[in-house]
Amino acid sequence: MANELTVAVLGPGGVGGLLAALLSRSGHRVICLSGEQTAETLRTGGVQVRSARFGDFTARVEADTELREPVDACLVTVKDTALDAALARVPAPALGDGLLVPFLNGVEHPAALRARYRPDRVAPAVIRVESTRVAPGVVEHGSPFAEIDLTGTDVPRPRLDALAEAFAAAGPATRVLEDETAALWAKMSFLAPFALLTTRYGLPLGDVRTRHRDELTALVEETAAISHACGGPADPAQALARYDAFPAATKSSMQRDAEAGLPLELDAIGGALLRAAERHGVPAPVAARVVGELSDRAGGAAVR
Repeated sequence: MANELTVAVLGPGGVGGLLAALLSRSGHRVICLSGEQTAETLRTGGVQVRSARFGDFTARVEADTELREPVDACLVTVKDTALDAALARVPAPALGDGLLVPFLNGVEHPAALRARYRPDRVAPAVIRVESTRVAPGVVEHGSPFAEIDLTGTDVPRPRLDALAEAFAAAGPATRVLEDETAALWAKMSFLAPFALLTTRYGLPLGDVRTRHRDELTALVEETAAISHACGGPADPAQALARYDAFPAATKSSMQRDAEAGLPLELDAIGGALLRAAERHGVPAPVAARVVGELSDRAGGAAVR
């Protein structure tokens, strides 16, 4: 990769829009991939970012409905519920030698993507950020941080290092991790209890960690045990300490989707957690109950 990269962003929403704008402002060529209406908005107005951390600015980007040329990397920043349809915008022949970098919740997507694209070019990433698309081309970055872990079991290390350098120079603190499984489960261990309980009770994190502390603790311990069985980290005390350090008004993206009447990533998060527990024989009664309650609320079709 050269110092100046060409990066496609599939799904320029809260996370994708923020990364597109930061990379563009840093001097990289950015092509956002979306529906025609959003693409036209981005072509004419760029991406507007409102951020206490990175400032308020507008970044120019290119936009199209499909990837039509080689890129150094394609960031996949759609929700899991929209993934299959969105990937039609990134034909494998067009991507070619480019990295496919999924910023997706859950732990099961790398295998599915490697079946569709070059396995040695799929580089899963984890981002810790609170960023919301409030209108097409308008992103509000609400967290005082933005941190990226980049990994990829079979991806050549120089490719990962070059992309990590671009991310870091654009703003987000970025590191390359050797252990893909550990990286994905580290996020899952934090995200699953947070997403499931804030959505189940319709409460921000501050109320969940006080009014439902015992349930949160039990779910964190179950998730840690599942993570450990899968080869990931297991530190329930650290997870609880991180929850306690977050602003009380913090909401999960799943909770925001529920409030907006959008499909939930319940299968990618809760379903994947339960499938991993079953594979490894790890008891997960709290997770099963909460996922079941959310699935019933969603009509029973939210978990495979």
